[in-house]
Amino acid sequence: MIVEKGDKFDSKLDAVLDYIARDSLNRAIDFSVELEEKLNKLPHMPYKFRRSIYFDDENIRDCIFKGYVIPYLIDGINNKIILLGIVKYREKL
Repeated sequence: MIVEKGDKFDSKLDAVLDYIARDSLNRAIDFSVELEEKLNKLPHMPYKFRRSIYFDDENIRDCIFKGYVIPYLIDGINNKIILLGIVKYREKL
């Protein structure tokens, strides 16, 4: 499986990183690197995380990372994982 970033994910992640960078550029860089490492592990165990609280679909899961939720779709037919967005925990998607 490959991990694919959706358009909404990229724009939301940019906003999160900009927000973190206002306080510390180094923390924003660390956040980005650590998140990338975690997301690259998704293909090994795609159903590891809970079923999404944002979607009513067994194939959409929520990856939790440092107070943020990254919903992703497991597309078994096309053999890929699609990152749908990133939000603060319990924030509306």
